[in-house]
Amino acid sequence: MNVYKTSEVAHIIGIHPNTVRLYEKLGLIPKAKRQANSYRVFTDFHIEQFKLARTALQVEVLQNGLRKKAIDIIKTSAIGDFDKAICLTKDYLLHIQKERSNAEEAIVIAKQLLTGNKEEDLKVCFKRKETADYLQISMDTLRNWEMNGLLTVKRKENGYRVYTGADIRCLKIIRSLRCANYSLSAILRMLGALSHNPQADIRKAIDTPKEDDNIISVCDKLLTSLLYAEQNAQEMQLHIEKMKKQFNSNPPL
Repeated sequence: MNVYKTSEVAHIIGIHPNTVRLYEKLGLIPKAKRQANSYRVFTDFHIEQFKLARTALQVEVLQNGLRKKAIDIIKTSAIGDFDKAICLTKDYLLHIQKERSNAEEAIVIAKQLLTGNKEEDLKVCFKRKETADYLQISMDTLRNWEMNGLLTVKRKENGYRVYTGADIRCLKIIRSLRCANYSLSAILRMLGALSHNPQADIRKAIDTPKEDDNIISVCDKLLTSLLYAEQNAQEMQLHIEKMKKQFNSNPPL
């Protein structure tokens, strides 16, 4: 069994030595034994565990507890319970696939709403409270969407907002996409693309941040992020199975 110093582990994994110590402190790798001079001594198990952690945390999927599940997998593997880690990874993979399915379904719903019967739009005229109730969302949510530029609502002469059928259609699209965890900025980007070109590919528009966007979150490119997360989860499962064979369920700590 090979042994490594902190600096050697950092060099192999491609991280700062302080990150090695942080991973140990967080329980993402096992506690390293120490020599008489108090220097840490790491093993091949630590190296493989680092590789697992780096794969698991490569894509920052946060919604619906996915991040916590990834960390639970890492910590379970770190204590050498590979069978449980494999089970957790399979559950994690199914969860990601469900999130991907929801994200794809929201795109389909958006396309259907965009091609719906526009003659029906003329029959609708709601106030804000009526709109919130109809869509089963809160008034605060509706205000938030408007404040973020997702929808501009016309007003009557008395100053009251009036939501038309076209507005309701747009709000249904926003609601569907938000339920699937698309970010407000991604939805705004998609709506902007449609306003310039009604035939725009909404799937591409919602998943492709602009080059000049200052801050890009995972949910700004949700479809791509979930695809990468699924691929990483599959790689994690294979890696843990490999570790189980290599260390025979009894990792040398």
